[in-house]
Amino acid sequence: MEDKCFSKKHFVLVHGGCHGAWCWFKLKPLMESIGYRVTVLDMAASGINLTKINEIRTAAEYSEPLIQLMASLPDDEKVVIVGHSLGGLNIALAMEMFPHKIAVAVFLTAFMPDSRNTPSFVFDQFAANVPPGGQRQSYQRYGSVYVVTDKDEAIPPSFQWWMIENDGVKDVRMLRGSDHMSMLCIPKQLSSCLHEIAQKYC
Repeated sequence: MEDKCFSKKHFVLVHGGCHGAWCWFKLKPLMESIGYRVTVLDMAASGINLTKINEIRTAAEYSEPLIQLMASLPDDEKVVIVGHSLGGLNIALAMEMFPHKIAVAVFLTAFMPDSRNTPSFVFDQFAANVPPGGQRQSYQRYGSVYVVTDKDEAIPPSFQWWMIENDGVKDVRMLRGSDHMSMLCIPKQLSSCLHEIAQKYC
């Protein structure tokens, strides 16, 4: 018998800064071969999106392709939304705007904005390289998962763990032997990780 929950599972993959939908070219077919529906997007002024970078003044404008996609989904459809690196900011915005359309949000070695401080708080801490600590935030009220990559030199594991503790994320997965671009260096392991997450939060 077909698992209706599985058959309807839809992954939305959001790239990081200076990237585009192209960065998922190894992962997308792997996830589709399992049976998932997968949508990859170019954020504004990224990939083949023709918006000019100097026309973007807000996070919402940068995230407009994602916002449009989420708005177009039926109210009874819940997606697994994955944000890589800077894409964590995009999916956090989507979580606030469309919580009823998200089964689980996955922060793949991604920045998690702080909801109780100024918008630049996380980046300020990143620049200052402060030790773990701080106020717990509201991500635990969503289905939120953080995926740590232990060989990451772009967002060091120590800072990934700081964000996890600061934002109160309860479900943490580890991709061992992965640099910042796990979708390119270990796509099979990443697809298995995402499959496990989808099965848990279906």
